[in-house]
Parts: sequence; C-alpha cells; structure tokens
Amino acid sequence: MEDSKKKNVPVLPWMRCPVDVSLFEECPLKLLPFLDPRLEEALQKIDVSSLFPVQVAVWQETIGPGAFERDLCINSPTGSGKTLAYALPIVQMLSVNAVKCLRALVVLPTRDLALQVKDVFASIAPAVGLRVGLAVGQSSIADEISELIKRPKHEMGISYDLEDLQVKLQSSVDILVATPGRLMDHINNTKGFTLEHLRYLVVDETDRILRQAYQSWLPTVLQLTRSNDEGFFVPERTLSLSKLGSLHTIRRYGVERGFKGKSHPRLVKMILSATLTQDPSKLSQLDLHHPLFLTTGATRYKLPEKLQSYKLICESKLKPLHLVALLQDLGGEKCIIFTSSVESTHRLSTLLNCFAELPFKISEYSGLQRQSVRSKTLKAFRSGEIQVLVASDAMTRGMDVEGVRNVINYDMPPYIKTYIHRAGRTARAGQSGRCFTLLRKHEVKRFKKLLQKADNNTCSIYPLPPDSVKCLHPIYSSALEKLKECVQSEVSRRHSISFKLMRAKGKKSSINE
Repeated sequence: MEDSKKKNVPVLPWMRCPVDVSLFEECPLKLLPFLDPRLEEALQKIDVSSLFPVQVAVWQETIGPGAFERDLCINSPTGSGKTLAYALPIVQMLSVNAVKCLRALVVLPTRDLALQVKDVFASIAPAVGLRVGLAVGQSSIADEISELIKRPKHEMGISYDLEDLQVKLQSSVDILVATPGRLMDHINNTKGFTLEHLRYLVVDETDRILRQAYQSWLPTVLQLTRSNDEGFFVPERTLSLSKLGSLHTIRRYGVERGFKGKSHPRLVKMILSATLTQDPSKLSQLDLHHPLFLTTGATRYKLPEKLQSYKLICESKLKPLHLVALLQDLGGEKCIIFTSSVESTHRLSTLLNCFAELPFKISEYSGLQRQSVRSKTLKAFRSGEIQVLVASDAMTRGMDVEGVRNVINYDMPPYIKTYIHRAGRTARAGQSGRCFTLLRKHEVKRFKKLLQKADNNTCSIYPLPPDSVKCLHPIYSSALEKLKECVQSEVSRRHSISFKLMRAKGKKSSINE
C-alpha cells in the first residue's frame, strides 16, 4: 500500500526540516572543494564537467563541512544524478587509505540496476587504485568468489588446512555492488567474505528494498557490523590504541577518527530514492545515526524539470491502434512503453510485431525473460538497434538509458510512485523528454488526481493526426489474426516441452526402480 493511502502516519522530526537540494547550483569540477585531481581527470573522461545540484549537496555533507558526520537520506527526482552523488564521495574517502578490504557496500533491488551502478563506480574508482566487485547472480557463485576473494599464493612445501586458509583469505575489492539475495549467499557460504571492515552502506531504491525482506539481509548486515564493536578497523590483526602510537601509524593501518570512544569509525549509511518512504516503522529498520534529509522542493513527489506530460483518451479496444499511431507520429525516436504486468508486456510486444512493415524495431523487456536475454536486449536498445522497448515495471527503477526521448504508459499507472519512476526514464540529467499516457474515459478523473500528488496539473491532450488511427484498421485486423497464430504456437510449444519433461521424468523413475 502506498504511504499516501495511510492516514495519520507521523512524520519523523528529522524529516520536517529537510535540506532543499533545489537551492544548490550546478558546480564545475574545477570549483568543487577538495576534489582529488585523479578523480577530476576520470570524470572528464566520461564527459562529466560539472556536478548537478543533488551531487553538490551530497558532496557538501560528506567531503565538505558535513564530513560524513550524519547518515544521509536523499529524495531526489529520477535522472537527477543520485548514483554519482554517493559514488564520488565514497571513492574519494576510500582512496585516503591503501588498505585492501571490503569497505563500501551498495545494495540494489535488481541485477540490471546493480550492473548500471557498478559501471558508474568502475569509471572512477580505478583512477585512485580501488577495485569494484559485483555480486548479483549473473554468473556462477564460483566465478563471483574468484573475483571477490584473493587466495594466498601457494608456497613450496607449505599446505593450509581449511581453518588456517580462512584466516589468510582476503578481499580483492574495496567496493561491492550487490543484490540482497546474492549478498546473503556470500555472507552465509563464502569463506573469507567479511563485512567487519565495512565503512559505508548505501541502500539505493530504499522504498522498494524495504518492502521485501530479501532473506533478512538488512538486519544481518547491521548485526555483522555491530558485532565487531570491540575490534579495530585493521585487517587481520587487533591492535590496542596505545600500541598504535603516532598518527602516522594510525593512518598506515587504516584506523581512523573514533566514534563514541571507539577507535574505529562508525558505519555510515546513505539511503536514496525518487520516492523515499516517510514511514517511521520502515525507516527504523535502518538504525540511522542523526539522519539528514535532503529533498527537492516542498513536495515529496517530484517529476523531472524538463518533462512534458500528455494524455490520449481512447476506447479499450482501440488502444493498440492509438499506440501504433503515436509511435508512427514520434518518427522512430527511442521510446519505452510500460504495461501493467509481464504478461501484458509479452502480449503487447507480440501484437506490435504482428503489424506489417512498421519503420522501427520493437522488443520485449520483462521478468519473464532470462537475465542474459534482458541484458542483450538492453544493450541493443542502448546502441539504437532497437528503437521501441515494451517493458514491465522492472524497467522503471533507476535504469538509465541515454537518448530515451519518450515514455508511453500503455496502462495507466496505479500510483503516483509508479508514474514518477516510469516517467523518469526520460528527461534525465537536464535533458527534455515526454511522457504519454493512454486513458479510457473513466480513468481521466482518477489520472488527474494522481498527477496532483506531484503538484502537476499540466497534462494536455496529445493531438494525433485525425486520420492516423482510422487508416490502421485494416492492418489491425491482420495483426490480430497473426497474434492468434503466435499464441497458439506458443501454447503448443509449451505443451510439447512439458510432455517431454514428464516423459523424461517417467523414464528416470523407472530406471531408479
């Protein structure tokens, strides 16, 4: 259920006086205080010459005067640059010490989003000698372990038993980007994987992650970091503060500013979303330390500044015709179409591909597909080989595809959160974009109320050319016939596969008997 549907939900005191990110101005890299020259050079290589307001605000509260003294909760529109906002200060802080251990963990709800965030870190971290790892289940766990854990070199005449070996294993990465399920796999099963040196925890798309338990990953991570309160932030050794001696020695071994009388730093948390929850019961799970709330403007739900919203009102049976007419009118511009379910995504994608000779390539992207298929489709969409992507809401969260000019809601989004995350696939990073919503007559009033929650009343009717729908009727009849054939073919194929599996299972049982 949406937070907006819950009445009389108390607002936490620290959320009542937020830092308004919109008051910050874009800042050229050369004017950014304390930025490591190596990171400045790395940013310029990926065509970043200045930081956006949310990035400047977070920098001020981390590297600037704020100095990571408080945990940060960031509510900022999609496409505003939240990933680099946390990646840059974390990389800068970790570069101060050359200690090789896992010190930063970023947790995201989906593999595709984790891959995208890992790429952002990987574009800047090597410049200061840091390595970034990925734990998402895209490859086998054995392959992931070989990337994450550094095994000791075999020395002639020396053999290690398993207990001794576990002590000698070390992290190969400084930063890990992970999905919750695969993170728990490594916590529970991977020898040498430890969070005892963790300094930064980022929970991206927080509201989505907190809605699901994901094998209790959050309490597990917090417990593992708390359980080392008696130790020090020194890999593979425990040193008392009196033995450490000089500040030079402290820096050498990575023991930094103390926290509440302890000689190791606290775990700093950063949580982010375009629609950050305000539910105290959910936020309390994070055990935040004097949190600081950064948000954009007075309204909780904020759409991209350069987004134009349009609606098309049509009968249910004519929605596919209005969609095709709209796509033709958009002239092959890169576009994402959102539906209400993975089943609807598959059916609509199949139907569109049954229309003869459309001047653009259409493909499906949904949870029904294997990860390898989705990754291949997304790569083709990024490169422009595919112009139109039909997607389920798995695509909405945080995914950044350059050049998406249009978003189309084939099915009206049920909540303002859904609309914001869908619309946020366009008009990113200061660019302009358009969001179209196909509506039936009885949905118009409800859609207007939905947009009012984002303080947005400017959604005009899109003027399709008068005859653009009418001329599609003959083609539509043919497309529907082709769709029936495709559906029957798929059903037959599924039945055939099921029969073969049952037959193979029966043979196996008879052999065992």
